[in-house]
Amino acid sequence: MTTAATTLGASAPVLGRLTATQYFRATLARVLAATVILLGALAVRRAARVGSWWPLLLGGVAALVVSAAWTSHAAARLDHRAGLLALDALHQLAAAAWIGGLLQLIVSALRRDAPPAPRALLRRFSALALTAVSVLVLAGTGLALGYVDSARGLIGTAYGLMVMSKAVILGLLLVLGALNFFAVRRLPASEAVSPLRFRRFVEVELGLGLTVLFAAASLTSLPPATDVVADRATPAEVVARFTPRWPTLSSPPREALPAEDKNAPRTDADRGWSEFNHHVSGLFVLAMGLLSLVQALGRVRWARHWPLVFLGLAAFMFVRNDPGSWPLGAEGFWAGMADPSVLQHRLFVLLVVVFGLFEWLVRSGRLRAPRAALLFPLLCAVGGGMLLTHSHASLNLKTEFLTEVTHAPLGVLGLMVGWGRWLELRLTAPEDRLPGRLAAGAMTVIGLLLLLYRES
Repeated sequence: MTTAATTLGASAPVLGRLTATQYFRATLARVLAATVILLGALAVRRAARVGSWWPLLLGGVAALVVSAAWTSHAAARLDHRAGLLALDALHQLAAAAWIGGLLQLIVSALRRDAPPAPRALLRRFSALALTAVSVLVLAGTGLALGYVDSARGLIGTAYGLMVMSKAVILGLLLVLGALNFFAVRRLPASEAVSPLRFRRFVEVELGLGLTVLFAAASLTSLPPATDVVADRATPAEVVARFTPRWPTLSSPPREALPAEDKNAPRTDADRGWSEFNHHVSGLFVLAMGLLSLVQALGRVRWARHWPLVFLGLAAFMFVRNDPGSWPLGAEGFWAGMADPSVLQHRLFVLLVVVFGLFEWLVRSGRLRAPRAALLFPLLCAVGGGMLLTHSHASLNLKTEFLTEVTHAPLGVLGLMVGWGRWLELRLTAPEDRLPGRLAAGAMTVIGLLLLLYRES
């Protein structure tokens, strides 16, 4: 009891300082607001009418949006703070209305016996989505102008890179949204939309929307571009990373690497080793992309076996990922498993093997379960999103950014591979083959970008 009392007494000042912070208070307000919304929604569901619950629900939404804005970059700004807070709140509210509405449409159509969606309902949602997207774009543009002070800040910082990536994904979203919008507008007044077909496009729109939300969340961990001055990359440094150069198909010797010292600074040999790995991996991915294109065009039947190329990629990665460990290094196989990075690499290789075999079973017709076929596109989409939003821990912001800048287009293309294949599987009409061809084309471009990858 004495020890517990002493510990509690010692932690009291820490808890006091924590509860006095703006972040704690804003987070507590968000939890309370979300609770109010949940209770109000449950009450409305039981009553089957919104009725007098409108003020409570709207108040909860307003409190949630405002408290969320108070934990954003806007709350820490000294200049134009009120305007940025208002823009941030509007930005989050518009995103929630749009993406939340898409989720509601999918949930309402999940039941197999769900009736066709009435035209009036879809028209109302289209109007809501159009308004939300307009507010989202306008508020996002205002925030970008507030946090990115110049073109160099846009292309030379991680924050600017993520803003551009969000804009590209938003462009894909707008294309899908426009297709749905005009499809609904063309319907006769008495016609309804089949929940099955309508859900296919909404599924992809929702998936891309969630990716945008994850990208927005990753922005909160990055310093705004206007605050990064000394560590900005110059336009020439960024362009150099994308300047085509003949792939490196010769590797530095393993003995030239400081493989035994994991804390050693990176050397030219390290960079050469990494570039060689990326370039050879690019050959594997390019081969898969081209064979996938051939299959999508229906020209050669044996091209459907292209997922087996994943096995060659996995074997190459297993040998090259960890030069200090078996089979290239002095460290034994089981001893290397004690290193978290080596363990992660080997688990990833195992996943690639399973991934390739699974998709081969689907493509070759040996596995016919419709839901099983969705595993490949779903993992591609998730992997693309993770590649887009991940970061490399580094004390040097410029070095970290120059490492990540080549990953952003790969992440966007990964999303295109995943969701293109998803639509190919979900749309069964012969005229709906275009998404599959776009997915195969995106995979081919990924292979080309890996062939051009460079770290210097």
